[in-house]
Amino acid sequence: MKRILAALFEQAACCGERVALAGPAQNLCYAALASAVEAGAGEFRGRGWNVIGLLLDNSPAWVVADLAAAHAGITVVPLPAFFSDQQLQHTLIDAGVQAVITDRPQRFDSLAAPCVVQRGTVAIADTSLAVLGFEANTASARPQAKITYTSGTTGTPKGVCLSGAAIEAVAIGLLERVGPDAAARHLSLLPLATLLENIGGVYLPLLAGGACTLLPGEAVGLRGAAGLDAMRMIAALKDSRASSAILIPQMLQALVEHAAVLPEARFLAVGGAPVSHQLLQRAGELGLPVYEGYGLSECASVVTLNVPGAHRPGSVGRPLSHAHVRIAADGELHVRGSLFGGYLHDTGTGTDTGHDAEFATGDLGRQDADGYLYLTGRKKNMFVTAYGRNVAPEWVERELTLQPAIAQVAVYGEGRPWNVAVVVPRGDDIGAAIASANRLLPDYAQIRAWIAADEPFSVANGQLTGTGRPRREAIWRVYGERINRMYFTTTELEVI
Repeated sequence: MKRILAALFEQAACCGERVALAGPAQNLCYAALASAVEAGAGEFRGRGWNVIGLLLDNSPAWVVADLAAAHAGITVVPLPAFFSDQQLQHTLIDAGVQAVITDRPQRFDSLAAPCVVQRGTVAIADTSLAVLGFEANTASARPQAKITYTSGTTGTPKGVCLSGAAIEAVAIGLLERVGPDAAARHLSLLPLATLLENIGGVYLPLLAGGACTLLPGEAVGLRGAAGLDAMRMIAALKDSRASSAILIPQMLQALVEHAAVLPEARFLAVGGAPVSHQLLQRAGELGLPVYEGYGLSECASVVTLNVPGAHRPGSVGRPLSHAHVRIAADGELHVRGSLFGGYLHDTGTGTDTGHDAEFATGDLGRQDADGYLYLTGRKKNMFVTAYGRNVAPEWVERELTLQPAIAQVAVYGEGRPWNVAVVVPRGDDIGAAIASANRLLPDYAQIRAWIAADEPFSVANGQLTGTGRPRREAIWRVYGERINRMYFTTTELEVI
């Protein structure tokens, strides 16, 4: 993180009065931001922390705490607010989080472990925030700048270990590709616990000498992990005069449906899940400067990106300067350059130390002669919702079939705002059974509507393997049309 911090202090020295961070209650110029980061670093060192968690709504205080920890050599663990209590508890223990800085301390009251042994406050950029200290949490011995946790391909998210050098390489590559003008006024629409927003929405503008507007999720239209107030989001984009923002497909859909006019926008990046060509085309017809990209946490977020002057519709762009991609014989995309240091506590996954190390992404694709990457699918069953959350259907199906009323189930939700289940009933009250299972799942993995299967899945009808696993493509061929229609015609938890 040395380059990012150096850029901050250089801006403070030469252009100290320029706004760096804008929030609902305060703006921080570069001089004030640099001073707050230095003060925060001293405070954190004095408390003896090695690993801290951040559970905060978007605000200048989030950024100050993050940069102060980097300046003090402390590992940061962003804690997504959309994690379930089970996932949050696992993350705290797994990462050895010693203290959490938060604006919602009540989230930790119901956790069985780790035990909160100390409660206090800390002043971050003139904002008083709660600090919770945890008992007998031992920090990981593996050094890293940040541990970002997956959104949950299983019920137990993995900690992705990222070095400062890997993070900076992506931020610098983005600046080279996007340019400083596009990043002059960024509005963070995604939570800062999202690695992409953290790097592309904060570090990139700071490297460019730009400003980042940081508003609470509600102020930009976010409602949990699967809800969006489109008009509030559009108003935030207009009021902030944002030149750039990072969108997920559902946000882009909302902009198009409301025919949003954003005259100040120069660069709207979209990613996190597949984006339909028709949606991108409609956005272009409205004059929205939307450019698709691709990345993943294990590659420190962005790998490829379309930009003005280097844009090929249908592709996810060309690799940034730090990244190299290769298509394996089976069509799987492998990435080299600025990779993660491994999953926490899994010493066999370290990859960022070797120049020729590659990461097998699990995504299928092709690359054209000019280097543009085209994604064609996923190697495994995991799907990505319209809100960019990874969901392994087996995880959700396991929770559902624990309900006595459900005999078999297949779950779908690729690129959609909520998930649908095809259910083979064993009892009568399927709605209550789904509601019961949903209480054990984070909201992005919950089932919002379901279809009663025409018949049980079986080897005979081709919908079940010999080992008892659902054949998803075969089930989709029977129910796919009904599932697609459901997103336009049904209410939640309604039988079709």
